[in-house]
Amino acid sequence: MKVPEYQDPVYRAAVAEQQRLKRKLVLKPLSSPLRLVAGADVSYQLHGRTFWGGFAVCDAADDFRVVDCAIVRMEVDFPYIPGLLGFRETPVLAAAYGRLTVKPEVTIVDAHGLAHPRRFGSACHIGVLLDVPTVGCAKSLLCGECAEAGSERGARSFIVLEGEVVGAALRTRANVQPVYVSAGYGSDLDSALSLVLACAPRYRIPEPVRQAHALVNEVRREGAKG
Repeated sequence: MKVPEYQDPVYRAAVAEQQRLKRKLVLKPLSSPLRLVAGADVSYQLHGRTFWGGFAVCDAADDFRVVDCAIVRMEVDFPYIPGLLGFRETPVLAAAYGRLTVKPEVTIVDAHGLAHPRRFGSACHIGVLLDVPTVGCAKSLLCGECAEAGSERGARSFIVLEGEVVGAALRTRANVQPVYVSAGYGSDLDSALSLVLACAPRYRIPEPVRQAHALVNEVRREGAKG
């Protein structure tokens, strides 16, 4: 019989550590203007142990040209536990960040930030660990209630969890499914929304995240062939 999560020592220790890290969270508006914007993404099978994590640093003043990137493959032992994915994703992302020669001013993470059951998703987690500004930009809603955003580009609808606004659904393209934006570390919701919209001039997903996603999945496919 499966042990309930609240009795699992791994779960309890991870939640305690998550709460400890959360106390270091800093929320404030991002600086402006921002030129070097990174995307961060992780690729892996749902319950797999082999992770590929990567950063793509883009020049926002030069049509989001990739000026640096880094990808790391890592074996991760932490089990798959919903709400604690940061413990699986941040080690490989931290290793990839350490290999960058051009450090970004802010990173958009393909993950949730405050829009998380304990207000500490992977975008917050990696920001706290590295002490660098981050924004969460996810493809689906994780928690809370969110009304349908308007159909026009730039329309948004707040994500409300337990009476608190923790993020927003943002329409980056007219009549296309929104992305779900929340503050990570060193950012706030208003500046996070402005950044994500500015970084998505053509596609639903912000360009730095699109580039990071393409890179990690290309390396993962090449690894599978080998």
